[in-house]
This record gives sequence, structure tokens and C-alpha cells, in this order.
Amino acid sequence: MTKIAFVLGTRPEIIKLYSCIRYCEDNGVDFVVINTDQHYDKTMRDVFFDELHLPQPQYMLGIGSASHAMMVAKMLIALEEVFTKEQPSVVVVQGDTNTVLAGCLTAVKMGIPVAHIEAGLRSYDRTMPEEYNRVVVDHCANYLFAPTERQATILRQEGLTPETIHVTGNTVVDAVYDVREWAQPPESDPYILLTCHRPANTDNPEHLNAILNAVQSICVGEGLTCIFPAHPRLKGHMKTIEQFDRIKITEPLGYSQMIGAMQNAEMVLTDSGGIQEESCILQKKCLILRTNTERPETLDVGGAVLIESFTSQEIVNKFNLLQKKTVAWSNPFGDGKSAERIIGTLKGL
Repeated sequence: MTKIAFVLGTRPEIIKLYSCIRYCEDNGVDFVVINTDQHYDKTMRDVFFDELHLPQPQYMLGIGSASHAMMVAKMLIALEEVFTKEQPSVVVVQGDTNTVLAGCLTAVKMGIPVAHIEAGLRSYDRTMPEEYNRVVVDHCANYLFAPTERQATILRQEGLTPETIHVTGNTVVDAVYDVREWAQPPESDPYILLTCHRPANTDNPEHLNAILNAVQSICVGEGLTCIFPAHPRLKGHMKTIEQFDRIKITEPLGYSQMIGAMQNAEMVLTDSGGIQEESCILQKKCLILRTNTERPETLDVGGAVLIESFTSQEIVNKFNLLQKKTVAWSNPFGDGKSAERIIGTLKGL
């Protein structure tokens, strides 16, 4: 009988594995959930299990914060012990985090098949640690679940075996479709929504100040407030952020709260890949606070725009450009049945 080990450790992984875990529950597929605690802040972890009615992980590895090398090393050691005990038929990882890399490498060294959900994404920016993780995992995995045909083509071009590649849609669609009907907005007054968590922005004062100054200018000019759920990585910058009176800092939002916030925002400004996808699914314009993206489908639809440089004026200019733009919305990420396709492929192992 198939036994699936889901290895996760961050907020996006919980959300994007939600439908696969629920499908296993509903269809009697044996599984175990292992949380590395890469996101160890409870506001980035526990609330998502509770809100999405997911079973609590059977294993909490307590890895926490460390350098990239130390974090992956600790995960490798802890995961080997769990895999030895549980003897899974397949290890499922999702995305591009250190948790994904560690889950994959541990399984490969133990001779356990690996399934990579969201395979084939590429930013072609090797300054991003996530890009290395994506490439390494794709070239190790036995099952490559590509969200769209674009990613499947990338995988084939990189020489990966066509029989290992499966186009399934993106599991984020499953989650958004489940949650959007009962999601509530954070407030009724007009606002834009800002998220910022990538080290390239949070750890670079020039980038962060350009974003904050641009958002303040936009809000003053448009008569808006900015809702800014602050990632734990921004804790050291609170005094700086609090100087901007149009920026309303909140704790990290639960998933339904975030979907509600996106649905009702005038626009979304983000450096998050997942929020780019969710904005597109919800037909909400998205200004990407990056100069590249591994989700080019959002650009193709026309509802998202990249910035070309990190200056306040560039961000304001791109906001104005996107605000005036007419978008013929479509959803390139699937029909909300990705989990059914993914687990359907794996449950016969």
C-alpha cells in the first residue's frame, strides 16, 4: 500500500500541499506530514493548519533559523531518522525552499522516490537561493508535477525524461477556490495590499526604502491606505516602517484573511511568487516588486507588471501604468483539481 510523506516547513508549502493532504484524508491514502519548522513563528505556521482544517503534523523537527548550509544539514539528519522509521513509498515536496532541497536529498540518498510539486519554475536568476533549489530538486525527482505546459517544456529542454513530467495545474488554485467564498476583507476603506519578505528586499535598505517611499507616495496621491502584513523578517525594520503614516502594519494574516485582503484591494504589491499566482486567480492587478519572475504566466495574462529598477519613482510609474491598464483576465494555473491528478499518479506506487 502506498504511503506518502509530505515534507513541508513554510507557509506557502502548507497552503500548496493543503489540497493534496485533504485528498489523501478523503480517499483513504496513507500519509505522514513532517514539518521542518523552517517557518518557526506560530503566526506563519499553526494558524494555517487550524484554518485549513489540516491534521497536525506527526513530526515537528524544530529546525528554526540558521544559515542555509546549517539549516539544510540539520534537516538532512532529522529527516533521515523519520524516513527510516516511517518507510514512505514516496516523498512529496513542493516549491523551492531549503525544506524542499533537504527533503529531496534525504530521500534520494535513501533510495526513496521523490515527487516535486511545482516543478519546472525558473527565474534564471542565480542570485536567488531558491533558483538553485528548484533546479537541483527537478534533476533529482522521479515525478515532476509541472503547473503548466510552459514548465513542462522547460523540463524537457533541460533533458529530463518526458515520462516523469506531468502537467497538473497548480495546487494554489485548489486552495484559492476552497477559501475565496468565505474570505473576509480586513477593512472597508479603499486600500492597497503590500507584502515583502525576500531577503533581496528586506535586507537591502535601498530596496526597502524605495518600496516604502513609493507606497507612501501612491497612498497620498490616490487617497488610499496600505495594509502591510509584516513578515517576521521585518521585525528589525519596524521603527523605519512606522514613520510612514499611510502604511498600516498588521501581524501576518491567516490564509482566508489574506485571500480576503487580496480580493478587496485596489492593487497588490508583492515580492512573493505565490501571491502573484493568487492575485491572478482572483483577477486582481499585481505590481511585482522584483525585476524577474518564475511565474511569467501572470505577465502574459496582463494583470501583473515587473519593475525595472529599485527606485521609488520606478515603482510609482509602474503602479500608475498598471492602474490604467485594461486586462482580459484568464486563469493559466488550472481548474482546481491538481491534487486529484497528483495523488492519482502516486497512489498506485
